[in-house]
Amino acid sequence: MSDEDIYLKNYDYKLDENLIAKYPSIPKEEGRLLVYERSKDKISHLKFKDLCEILPPCVLVFNDSKVIKARIFGKKESGAKCELFFHRAENDFEFIVQIKARVKKEDILLFDEGARARVLELFEDGLRKVEFFKKERLNHKDILAFLEKNGHMPLPPYIKREDEKEDLFLYQSIFAKNLGSVAAPTASLHFSKEMMKELEKKHKIYYLSLHIGAGTFKNVECEKILEHKMHEEAFFIDEKLEKILLSKEKILAIGTTSARTIENFIRTKQREGLCSLFLHPKNPPKRVDYLLTNFHLPKSSLIMLVSAFIGRKKTLELYDLAIKQGYKFYSYGDAMLIL
Repeated sequence: MSDEDIYLKNYDYKLDENLIAKYPSIPKEEGRLLVYERSKDKISHLKFKDLCEILPPCVLVFNDSKVIKARIFGKKESGAKCELFFHRAENDFEFIVQIKARVKKEDILLFDEGARARVLELFEDGLRKVEFFKKERLNHKDILAFLEKNGHMPLPPYIKREDEKEDLFLYQSIFAKNLGSVAAPTASLHFSKEMMKELEKKHKIYYLSLHIGAGTFKNVECEKILEHKMHEEAFFIDEKLEKILLSKEKILAIGTTSARTIENFIRTKQREGLCSLFLHPKNPPKRVDYLLTNFHLPKSSLIMLVSAFIGRKKTLELYDLAIKQGYKFYSYGDAMLIL
């Protein structure tokens, strides 16, 4: 890692807004795929459907976390409109949220079905602690069920449109099953049922769960990236995947969340808990061999994670090329494969 790799300013790039994908490719396989082969220093421009044909022997590891309908709309007791964005459970009866409205401690917010939220605490970073109740306090399971029925999909802030009915399945992987994320593991969004069947003919497929928090959208703000403190996200790895991770099989991580969870396990040997691992050029991967990922925000921990695999200069070189070639960026955008 050179001295230049330490500084946040050196992970910046410029992107025209028209390259930010507002909708995904339909059909999914028609999205674009930039392939970088490290051993040959070779770059290829393909369609995502070509992935099945070009992968070397390896096992694929996906994140099966399911996105919560984390946004709900309501009003204050005064009648003023408000929006609440669910982040995570602090415990079974207290929750960390964002609220789009000016609130103070003990304020009550009103939602559908007679549900109410009481503001318990205000934090300096803009987050709020609340409890929910109807006649009695609602627990974590109650809240997840309420959000699933009444909430909206939490599209990322850079997709500048309201969520639509189609986002209920477009912003959710086809194998999502463990409810808990407030953002999609976006590399997984490219896969259709047909493509998964094709992959299963040649490759073993495994799943882990990492519940993505809203902190994934938070920019690194420290001038020196080594001072950045990563957010914590709950994860789970089963015994079948544990055996693979402890073997010598080649591994393709589908997405940055899978990569971080695998690398966290290699360092801690913990199959469940909270992951706050920060991968960057000074903390490169020890176990993941290949990475499939989307194109990420400038100055984000995710572009630093890609740099951990191929170096900062090569990452920015590939991003510059992708921009010139008109690739679509971010959650609904195109993909990059690092071999």
